[in-house]
Amino acid sequence: MDDRTVLNGIVWKFRTGIAWRDVPERYGPWATLHTRFRRWALDGTFERMLRAAQARADATGDIDWLVSVDSTIVRAHQHAAGAPKGGSAAPSLDAPEAA
Repeated sequence: MDDRTVLNGIVWKFRTGIAWRDVPERYGPWATLHTRFRRWALDGTFERMLRAAQARADATGDIDWLVSVDSTIVRAHQHAAGAPKGGSAAPSLDAPEAA
């Protein structure tokens, strides 16, 4: 089984969201796919593949590095908006000082 078939099987698994055991046999044994995925994730293979694809796309002008984030679509954690509970209150700058 060649690396391209394994990679296609790994991509297929994550695109569909199914369990490893349910990957079609045309990609090879599911245990092989899972083992190779873990090995490649740990040894940095996926990061190197991404960097190579980005470099190719950048060289041909197919990638735009400008990123814009609209805060209306960025989700914050539910506790990110308020102060911590039970924390000490900051003194008000408008309040007169106690004698």
